[in-house]
Amino acid sequence: MAPHHFSRLRTAADVPPPPGPGLTRRQMLMGSLAAVGGVAAASALAGCAPTASASGLSQLAYWHLLSGGDGINMAGLVDKVNALDHGYEATQTVLAWGAPYYTKLAMASVGGRSPDVAIMHASRVAGYAPGGLLDPWDLDLLAEFGVQESDFLERVWAKGGLDGQQFSIALDSHPFVMMYNLDIAEQADVLGPDGQLAPIESPDQFLEVARAMQAVTGKHGLSYGYLGDGAQMWRLFYTLHKQHDAEFDLSGKTAVVDEDAAVESLEFIQQLLDGTICTPSGDYGTAVSEFMSGESGLFFTGVWELPTAKNSGLPIDAQPIPTLFGTPAAYADSHAFTLPHQSSPDPEQRRASYQFVADLLQNSLGWAEAGHIPGFQPVVQSAEYQALQPQAHYAAAAEILNYDPEAWFTGSGSDFQNYFLETVQGVYLDGADPADGFAAFVRRVNVQLAKPNPV
Repeated sequence: MAPHHFSRLRTAADVPPPPGPGLTRRQMLMGSLAAVGGVAAASALAGCAPTASASGLSQLAYWHLLSGGDGINMAGLVDKVNALDHGYEATQTVLAWGAPYYTKLAMASVGGRSPDVAIMHASRVAGYAPGGLLDPWDLDLLAEFGVQESDFLERVWAKGGLDGQQFSIALDSHPFVMMYNLDIAEQADVLGPDGQLAPIESPDQFLEVARAMQAVTGKHGLSYGYLGDGAQMWRLFYTLHKQHDAEFDLSGKTAVVDEDAAVESLEFIQQLLDGTICTPSGDYGTAVSEFMSGESGLFFTGVWELPTAKNSGLPIDAQPIPTLFGTPAAYADSHAFTLPHQSSPDPEQRRASYQFVADLLQNSLGWAEAGHIPGFQPVVQSAEYQALQPQAHYAAAAEILNYDPEAWFTGSGSDFQNYFLETVQGVYLDGADPADGFAAFVRRVNVQLAKPNPV
């Protein structure tokens, strides 16, 4: 009888105990790091288990930053692939989202105690791979386990590449999309004959549809929260900016941007934040609450909010944000699998890591059920995925996605989006001049471009 395999999250037994009761697992992990400090802390956290257990299974250390519903779904997915009896047992270590995670991942790589596999946002790879913090994937070995470049959309695969090598393999795409309330849309008479929102093809038409929905709700037509949230501000701006097919190049010493497209995008956002279409000063939580309580008809958000929408009990559908400025485009990022650098990786341990990642990709339908668009296209093309609603209605967003402009300081969980918050929030909140706000942002970005990559 095969032994039972399971995904064990690290607990207090794995790290030094925290002082005092009542702390969560994450606080215990973070507190242990603070107490030990530096590279040694990252090394202790990685806790590299023996490569094989008494049962002959390769023991894999898997780090990620997925919490909440995503964390629960990932734990279930790891349980599922561990139970396949493919020669490994993966143990998850979950760390705090954002800068804490990426700092500890870098320290672990430098300190020689990396996990076998780690999730990174694809937008962060450009800042990590050049410093030798990631090992490239052996694509021939990956193909042995049934995963190859042709299984991914071109732009999703390309984001993991650098200098002819592949440094990340996308688990998913998670774009910024538009959800809508079917009942409110029907009452506003904005549904098409197929029962979905009728096509919207211009800024003025979008404003008309949003106002028609506001006439139904009596509160707002659109929910969009941004206050104090550079990520939310950037996601909408960059979607609209790229719909202009506009340049935003950070590859040189100074940023090359399309100021006219940026200003027009910001002016349109100001039109949305008029107190009728959308509240001028809402944060993200307010927007979620408003839409889920039926007080608006439209919602700009990420696909990760789908479980919340479904749990609301409201009739919800979703689609890519309408193409308002000529070029289909959506801001997005991807959770992607990486191999944090190991100076002398054990070949059998590496093979087990490849098998583990292939199993996660090939069994990612459950990840799709939570809202994310699988990176592995055979899953997206399956009848099971096509039957998922509204996921199948917004899956095309993965074909038009745009990651952050590439620089060592950009990407999810970086300070880049905070620079946008610091310089442009007045444009959103107070109606400040869009040209002045964007120019301030570019100046701030140029300060960073003048600095070397610290990793």
